[in-house]
Amino acid sequence: MNKKEVAEIKRRLKKESCTIQHMCGCYVDAEKNKLVTFSQKFLNLEEDEFYKYLEIAGKALSGTLGNNLLELEFPIDEEAVGGRQQILMALRASKLEDDALLDTYYDLIIDSYDYVGNYLITLYYDVYDVPLKGTDELAMDESDEVYEYLLCCICPVALSKPGLGYLEGEHRIGARIRDWVVGPTDTAFLFPAFNGRATDIHSTLVYTKNAKEPHAEFWANGLGCGTKRTATQKRDAFENMVVQTLGPDDEETKDTVLDVQQNLNDFILVEKEKVDKDEPILLDGEMITEILTDAGISEPKAEKITASYESFFEDTLPDAQELLDAKAIKNNEVRVEKKQLQEKVVDLTKKLEDAGVITSDGTDIDVVVKVTPEKVEEIHTAFVDGKRCLVIPMKEDEEAKINGETMSF
Repeated sequence: MNKKEVAEIKRRLKKESCTIQHMCGCYVDAEKNKLVTFSQKFLNLEEDEFYKYLEIAGKALSGTLGNNLLELEFPIDEEAVGGRQQILMALRASKLEDDALLDTYYDLIIDSYDYVGNYLITLYYDVYDVPLKGTDELAMDESDEVYEYLLCCICPVALSKPGLGYLEGEHRIGARIRDWVVGPTDTAFLFPAFNGRATDIHSTLVYTKNAKEPHAEFWANGLGCGTKRTATQKRDAFENMVVQTLGPDDEETKDTVLDVQQNLNDFILVEKEKVDKDEPILLDGEMITEILTDAGISEPKAEKITASYESFFEDTLPDAQELLDAKAIKNNEVRVEKKQLQEKVVDLTKKLEDAGVITSDGTDIDVVVKVTPEKVEEIHTAFVDGKRCLVIPMKEDEEAKINGETMSF
């Protein structure tokens, strides 16, 4: 699914365009016990509940494609009878109204979702009469595709924080009653995928709130789709390869890592001019070696990093954008500005020393005199009123400047 297709489905999860027909759910405790199950028509929910459940559903299609949102394909054996894709097909066909099938699927999620604590499982069923689009991308009234889909969200449930509150019945301030609160969506999936603005039963779109540590065990065991690395995981892995090869995590290593990121950014800017807007820039080993050596990394170390890179990304080369650390690029900009400022300070100090305003050790000089070369030999000291003075003879037509002001004699 591309950005437009994700956005098209997400727009349906708004109050004004929502047509979700049915919703069901299961509340699970830390011991994996099903405490509560429920099933009802979505549009019959009370207003407050309607908005909260809609918010949970909307979160399942948020974030960045390739990082928070990943498309996974079902292996052929999962599409056979008894496969996990077939369970989803049956749930969709039942419109979430088969309680026995739902109970079986809740058990599958509970067995495959690794989480310490309470959580809520919600399932939504919707039907979208997909409008045709003309060459100008504007929607038309006609439709030849009906997209029937499920959305599943898993949300952590935790006790509210302790605190004081007004106890109305007792007319006093006291300890507030703590209750169990449903948090934002942590893991979710959309089935089937909406590829080419049409139903794709061979794929599913998964969502993870934590791109650094997604619940890949659920993707593999709950959905049967295997796993993919998020962009965050790819970026972190690449940075670790560089840091571990360079040695101690000191300032020099940190500067080199920033140089690598800056070179990667420059490489992307150049390559973007050669490819289509949405076409990925796949980084092979040769490209990586060039980026590393341009950052000042020695050839042996660059080759070692490249070998680790090719081994880690043996199956699928990453898009260059996935390895780019926006924070590192910003830190590098600050570093460059700081370095330029330091160079300016050194240059200014040199000029002040040359002008005699300060000494080489940085201390101020009380009096600075600048005269023409002819005057140097005429300068002498004398005592005036018992004080030692610097005397500069002046002719009648000569002028002098003191602290920027012209003085006539």
